[in-house]
Amino acid sequence: MSSVKRNLDRLSMVEKSWLVLDAFRPTGGPLRLMDVAERCHLPKTTAYRLLTELTTIGVVQRRPDGYYLGRRLFELGSIVPLERDLRHAALPFMHDLYEATHETIHLGVRDGLDVIYVEKIRGHESFALPSRVGGRLPLTCTGVGKALLAYSPPELVEEVLARPLRRLTPHSIVNAKQLEEALGQIQAAGLAYDREESQLGGACIAAPIFQDGAAVAALSVSVPLARFQPTRLAPAVKTSALGISRALARSLG
Repeated sequence: MSSVKRNLDRLSMVEKSWLVLDAFRPTGGPLRLMDVAERCHLPKTTAYRLLTELTTIGVVQRRPDGYYLGRRLFELGSIVPLERDLRHAALPFMHDLYEATHETIHLGVRDGLDVIYVEKIRGHESFALPSRVGGRLPLTCTGVGKALLAYSPPELVEEVLARPLRRLTPHSIVNAKQLEEALGQIQAAGLAYDREESQLGGACIAAPIFQDGAAVAALSVSVPLARFQPTRLAPAVKTSALGISRALARSLG
């Protein structure tokens, strides 16, 4: 018996159900039964049973071309307290920042060693970006991620620096010493930069958002490298992030 099968045998039905739901990353569907079984390393009979039960309660939907994530997951996801309150506080500032720059605006939070994007306002002349709402990218390859990492607990930073650093482009930082220096610069300036580290031809500038003294999110503006003007963008990003931090503080008051 393989180690994968032994590990799967120890999982509860709830854990196996989550494996099935997680298999729908990054598009939400469509997936065939065989796709789900292979991604989860589950027998087809088990995958089918779980998909059937999940379809019955509405968190998976079956269509002629395959299975999709269901609307009930969207309903639940939209009321997760931190992200709901964060988006409510951030959206007015994100729209103001968009009107000032007409570039793509991101809002992200940290989950483990990744950043998850919880909101995005796309510029009319924006270029292709790897980010999407609900998607995740490595902390170390993005402006939003580095802004969050720079203000994370020391033990998390040490864990990141001790691991092999992930690469999205030839410009991604993969040297621990270089990343450590970059995090120090972010702490000094209150701003993080991404120059073709997550997407060739792209750049962004990001600032952390604080709640009760902890960085709970970060805000960024992403632009094509050819029109990246940090001196123009930096004050607007920093001011918007500060405004969101203050709005979060008022919401707790």
